[in-house]
Amino acid sequence: MLLNLVVLGLCSTLAQGQFKIRLISEKDQQEMVERFTSGIAAVQAATTDLTIDVESVPIDRENDMIQLNETCDLLQGEGDYSLIADLAWGGWMGLQDQAEAGGFPYLRLEAANHQFVQGADDYLKDRDAIDAALVFQSEIDLDQSLYYLIGNSYIRVIVINKDEPGAMERLAKMRPSPSYYIAHGTTSALATVYNEARARSLLKRDARWTFVFQDWKSDDFPLDDLEVQVTFFTMDNSDCCVVKNKPGDACTCEEDTNPANAFMEEAGKMVGETLKTLKETGTNLSGVLNCYQTNEDKAKATAFQTQLIDLVKASRLEYMEDKKMLNFPLKLDVSARNASTSYPMGVWDKTNGFVKASTYVHQEIPRFFRIGTVPTTPWAYIKMDENGRVIKDAAGRPSLGGYCVDMVEKLSKKMHFDYELILPTDGSNSYGQKDKSGNWNGVVGDLVNGEIDIAVAGMTMTSEREEVIDFVAPYFDQSGISIIIRKPVRARSLFKFMEVLRVEVWFAILAALIVTALMLWFLDRFSPYSAQNNKQAYPFPCRVFTLKESFWFALTSFTPQGGGEAPKSLSGRVLVAAYWLFVVLMLATFTANLAAFLTVERMQTTVQGLEELAQQSKINYTVVSDSAYFEYFKNMAGAEEDLYRVWKNLTLSSDADQAKYRVWDYPIKEQYTHIFKTIKASGLVSSPKDGFDKVLADEQGTFAFIHDAAEIRYEFYNNCNFTEVGEPFAEQPYAVAVQQGSHLQEEISKVILELQKDRYFETLSSKYWNSTLRSLCPTLDDSEGITLTSLGGVFIATLAGLGIAMVVLAFEVYFQRKQGKNEVMDISQDMNYKPKVGIIQVGSRQVHM
Repeated sequence: MLLNLVVLGLCSTLAQGQFKIRLISEKDQQEMVERFTSGIAAVQAATTDLTIDVESVPIDRENDMIQLNETCDLLQGEGDYSLIADLAWGGWMGLQDQAEAGGFPYLRLEAANHQFVQGADDYLKDRDAIDAALVFQSEIDLDQSLYYLIGNSYIRVIVINKDEPGAMERLAKMRPSPSYYIAHGTTSALATVYNEARARSLLKRDARWTFVFQDWKSDDFPLDDLEVQVTFFTMDNSDCCVVKNKPGDACTCEEDTNPANAFMEEAGKMVGETLKTLKETGTNLSGVLNCYQTNEDKAKATAFQTQLIDLVKASRLEYMEDKKMLNFPLKLDVSARNASTSYPMGVWDKTNGFVKASTYVHQEIPRFFRIGTVPTTPWAYIKMDENGRVIKDAAGRPSLGGYCVDMVEKLSKKMHFDYELILPTDGSNSYGQKDKSGNWNGVVGDLVNGEIDIAVAGMTMTSEREEVIDFVAPYFDQSGISIIIRKPVRARSLFKFMEVLRVEVWFAILAALIVTALMLWFLDRFSPYSAQNNKQAYPFPCRVFTLKESFWFALTSFTPQGGGEAPKSLSGRVLVAAYWLFVVLMLATFTANLAAFLTVERMQTTVQGLEELAQQSKINYTVVSDSAYFEYFKNMAGAEEDLYRVWKNLTLSSDADQAKYRVWDYPIKEQYTHIFKTIKASGLVSSPKDGFDKVLADEQGTFAFIHDAAEIRYEFYNNCNFTEVGEPFAEQPYAVAVQQGSHLQEEISKVILELQKDRYFETLSSKYWNSTLRSLCPTLDDSEGITLTSLGGVFIATLAGLGIAMVVLAFEVYFQRKQGKNEVMDISQDMNYKPKVGIIQVGSRQVHM
């Protein structure tokens, strides 16, 4: 009996000097496990009769519940474990809960990079950031950071492993671009991240990037390469002393690239010292853990925790009692640096978070978006100087203006973001069309491929586009397709009256006049009953129709004054009667045609809509190739063809009741089929500008352009030569587009609704669609009088007649004087001349003259 008591006492004494630790770790924490074991070994080496066995087991994250049950069975069965040490990232919460409930000693060792991640996260929160991209130097660093971010950060983040192939390229193409970039790693890793980011044009704006240095070599970072301001999170020598649990701040940790490794060795020493003290006090920690059961006896766990807290108080480490976690409290310096300057922004520690320096004030850093648009007037157009050269911005890109550009500027002020306007990257300058493979080009393709974050252009909402992108609330009135045509250029002519009759008619009239004059002279000359051949019948003076008088009579017969005294012979009078009938008819014909010509000149007749355009053949028309309007007519024509095919199958089917389909005419109009054929026959244009230019080039107004109603209305208001035909059809709303599922959709929709409430879009529309400009156009309507341009030829003819008369007068004077000089006078006759006495009757008297 006595021997048994001695053996039992000896075993108890040996058990008090032996401890067994169940160490839970991640698969990639081998170095930390070795550091922890090294710290334990250092305590054992300095102490006699102290045995501490460390049994490391990697946690299986995919089967943690199975592993938890196995661990519980192990701890319950053997009964020789003294402590559970948990190195897992974020802790193994399932095992921790079981240990606390069962009163089993448990210690969590914070080995992850959570302090660095928390420091950057607190900084972003202080800047009111809503999104960021986190870049880590390895997959291990990325994985451990997630155990803090999930459940502790409300900032929308995307995490990237720098070493993953193509990771930085994907970061550069990410849309929308993150507002902030946070890079974690060693100095050499951060220098690599910086160089790769700069090569991909990711460093354009100050304070967008933050480098969190996880070693003590930040002074080796090549500051001369910093072109923009970057935020630095750095550790100093005092942090080195903390992780090494040494007093002062003159420690050296350059050999340790990871502070967690240095801390883990000190944590092993701390645990070893705690177990050593418990051995000296005779406290036995060994026991069993009954999982899923509550043990009221927590003496062992309390004894371990109490002794550990006492040791931590005398050290530089930190123990969080609520989490059962041993940690190293870092204090990170935060500064802003570039190649030339560096100034402190504040400090961060786990207790107080990010505390700004007294001299530092945050400058608001707006978000940045790449906004796509299409160069189409007036939505967005390239600005030109007075010499017709393209105006470029600071980056060397063409400067844009227009409705969409103004709207983007307004949205940027309301939503607080910076932006860059991007034209379609494929060079198509189109809104987007889908090819046979289902791929999109234009601005829609850029949005689908992530080249832009937002599309703000004169783009309508279509069901086909909504399959690949999301539209926000419409910002513009319903707009569809419209028709524009040129006002016909009026054919102005000073001798319009001469165009009333064709040239051959004028020559026929002239020939009739000449023949009539000659025949009149001939009849009066040889007719025995004419006045000159029958003086007995006509003793008084009568008109003799010489050749000159005959031509004068024929010419003056065309005037209201008439030809004067008619011939006396019957044959002459018959000729004159026939000639006058000819003159009356010709004058009536000329007058009627002249009035008609001048009336038609003022009239402007054109089609009044799409239906009339389809029914006529004089006016040709076209659309832009590969545009939504081309697809519209193509689809409508295809629909008519499908309907015709269905109708044909119904009427020709032997099973159908033929009486039901006996109609006088085909019930479906093939309007769009005809329009589509005409469009293809007329030739498509490559751009809207080419379409408008083609309309302007046709001065007869026989060519129409079918295009977007808003763009047509803009050209109509700004060019007096255009006429808008009919009302718009196939109306659809304009809207801003974002990527599918983008968080910007709701935000932009709210801002647009606010702007609509403030009537902003009405004001903006009146700026670019100014209908008052049409009032400046010259008024040309059917009610205006006949202009001098049309009848100026009459006055010219009169002036020409006056000129000819003056020339004839001069010739007559000259001829008379010349004839007077050559005349010989008979003087003898003048000397024998005796004046005759004349008698005139004055009333009842006779007067001698």
